[in-house]
Amino acid sequence: MKHIQHTPIHYANLFDDFRDPNSGAVVLFSGEVRDNNKGKAVTHLEYEAYEPMAEKMIEEILADTHKRWDLNKAICVHRVGHVDISGCAVVVITASAHRAAAYEANRYIIDRVKYEVPIWKHEFYTDGSSEWGQNCDCSSPSHPHHHKHEYQHAE
Repeated sequence: MKHIQHTPIHYANLFDDFRDPNSGAVVLFSGEVRDNNKGKAVTHLEYEAYEPMAEKMIEEILADTHKRWDLNKAICVHRVGHVDISGCAVVVITASAHRAAAYEANRYIIDRVKYEVPIWKHEFYTDGSSEWGQNCDCSSPSHPHHHKHEYQHAE
């Protein structure tokens, strides 16, 4: 399955595919585009990605997650291109026998994708200005970066 998508993400369809008789917990996280940021009104976002590396890195993150938690299934799909207000920019779904693993693994995936995968957010404001997000640190074993961040659980 592709992890980078150029068309709207329909997470309800993805969620339906996660029904599994061994899973007592299925957690869905949807990163939605909000209408404001830092006190400014937002009109939309545009995402860009270095797709070959992004696909590979998301696959590696999912594989790592499967090793750390006893998951039955995990998926991450990130949108590129124009995303309107209230649109889905990214979805992560995890399924496991118990809720703790499903929640923790879901958080782990989205945090790593946000800070490591080469996907960049361009935010557009009603005043005509725009700003590039600072989300990607873009580090991997094959692409070292000066500021590698390890996952840390936020309290």
